[in-house]
Amino acid sequence: MRIVVVAETFLPAVNGVTHSVEKLLEHFALRGDEVLVIAPAAGGPPGPVPAAARVVLLPSVPLARYASVRIAVGGVARIRRILADFAPDLVHLASPFELGWRAARAAEQLGLPVIAVYQTDIPGYAARYGVPFLENWAWQRVENIHGGAARTLAPSSSAVAQLQDRGIPRVRLWRRGVDTRRFHPSRRSTTLRAGIAPDGALLIGYVGRLAAEKQVEDLRALAGIDNTRLVIIGDGPQRPVLEAMLPDAAFLGFLGGDALAAAMASLDLFVHPGELETFCQTIQEAMASGVPVVATARGGPVDLVDNSRTGWLYEPGNLADLRRHVEDLAGDDVKRAAFSAAAFAGVQGRTWPVLCELLVQHYEEAINDHALLHL
Repeated sequence: MRIVVVAETFLPAVNGVTHSVEKLLEHFALRGDEVLVIAPAAGGPPGPVPAAARVVLLPSVPLARYASVRIAVGGVARIRRILADFAPDLVHLASPFELGWRAARAAEQLGLPVIAVYQTDIPGYAARYGVPFLENWAWQRVENIHGGAARTLAPSSSAVAQLQDRGIPRVRLWRRGVDTRRFHPSRRSTTLRAGIAPDGALLIGYVGRLAAEKQVEDLRALAGIDNTRLVIIGDGPQRPVLEAMLPDAAFLGFLGGDALAAAMASLDLFVHPGELETFCQTIQEAMASGVPVVATARGGPVDLVDNSRTGWLYEPGNLADLRRHVEDLAGDDVKRAAFSAAAFAGVQGRTWPVLCELLVQHYEEAINDHALLHL
């Protein structure tokens, strides 16, 4: 199969979109598919090119107030020429918004089937960043992109419902995989734990971007819980503010690969306060590491956390509820161990190869549906 993947962000940037695209490219390489990636240039040294994939990086500019996010420049005509030269069987739009919108128009002009993967709640981000007047415009852009796709894939039941409520047709559920070999309880490190909490305190951790949409400041509600220390793993524009807000927390910065796996498995409890998650990959990684989760009862976490079994879900905004659930698990070793075992068991079988084969089925069905539509 000949596939074009259009990604709003790509290597060397590290985030949920690039992680998913990397896993897809690894799977396509094993299958022998021919793949072309179109993405914004990173604005610095290029990242490693995945095996068996050609990459076209378009000139880009940094997003105002969030310089690590790059916006590709150039019109529909340029993307149409790239697509026409490659002649793909299908165009895959990874978390499309700006570049994805142009690619959707180009694919439509060439009569190519499109799979659009909804992964980022950009309208919700607009509201969170204090520009709510852009929310309706952002939804119009989302509807224009996904309304014309042969199939839209959403990562959680709440995201499926959200898109269907906006009148977007042909929406299907497609979750995300997790690397259960890398993220595993065996990665737990007594050395790492002793370095963070030499007094043997329990480690309550957050992993992710330090940005407004993640609501990391809500973790102030956990200050002063006996025998615990908060651990923040990640980086982003809010780090200086959060370090001032959470003076007793250990900020480990960005970690990747095996270092992240060891840090995740060394936690006793994982917390995620963000309310705009369409999925939340770090929750799956925590569970694969045998770490129970406390997260908001909104969006992707609702599908991932089996409430009162693998973790707790709390009402969005109810920080007293967040603290109560953390205290519950921090104060009961037997319950926490039971939740840990259930969390580990709950993600087995959710590997990337399994999820990628399901994606290929969506590709084949979309290609067939598109062909029937254009007979």
